Amino acid sequence: MNNDIKYGIDGFKAHELEVDKWIDAHGKPTKPIKLSDFDGKFKVIYCFQSWCPGCHSRGLPALQEMTKALNNNDKVTFMAIQTVFEGFDENTFDKIIKIQEKYGLEIPFGHDTGDDESQNRSRVMQQYRTGGTPWFIFIDQKNNVVFNDFHLNVAKAITFLKTIE
Repeated sequence: MNNDIKYGIDGFKAHELEVDKWIDAHGKPTKPIKLSDFDGKFKVIYCFQSWCPGCHSRGLPALQEMTKALNNNDKVTFMAIQTVFEGFDENTFDKIIKIQEKYGLEIPFGHDTGDDESQNRSRVMQQYRTGGTPWFIFIDQKNNVVFNDFHLNVAKAITFLKTIE
């Protein structure tokens, strides 16, 4: 019996997002964002929890660095999703507004706590088989998952993302 857990879905088609709560790039509530809103674009999704130390020490600074480096590239879009799987009383919708402001990230932020059907587990975590937070998902222009992992070399990611036209 093989009990190895395989995280990520590299090489597979991206799942449409099923996240109901979002704020826009300016911290205002907005309609649910879908991957299909960005057809033909390369998509970078950052998964985090507000109480996650690694998200603040590594993940969010990496996201800041990438968004600044790709600021003028309209072929790449960024979004962040709080994929709550614990600490539901701490990892709240209000925290995504504060984090967006604290890090100066003018990108949409979602809040995914799942629902009864998903047993209150983040849909993004389940569909993309993330192994926790922080976690990055890269989806190409044809909606293929090309990167899905905890470990991200930011310099290499930026170099790669700058090649997207």
